[in-house]
Amino acid sequence: MSTTIQISDDVKQILDKMKIFQRETYNEIIGNMIEDNLELNDRTKKEIEQSRKGRTFSHEEVGKMLNL
Repeated sequence: MSTTIQISDDVKQILDKMKIFQRETYNEIIGNMIEDNLELNDRTKKEIEQSRKGRTFSHEEVGKMLNL
């Protein structure tokens, strides 16, 4: 099932710039954006959970790890 949506000319131009392939559809571009957002959210949730378990480092500790 398909539906029609309205987007502004500005948004359309941004979507056009995001195309990897000439014939890539707007549906594919939007789908990729949604997928990326969900992955980021899952990763962010895991990082928050790790930080709550005490797996955080101070600026000084990071500097020492990087030999700065």
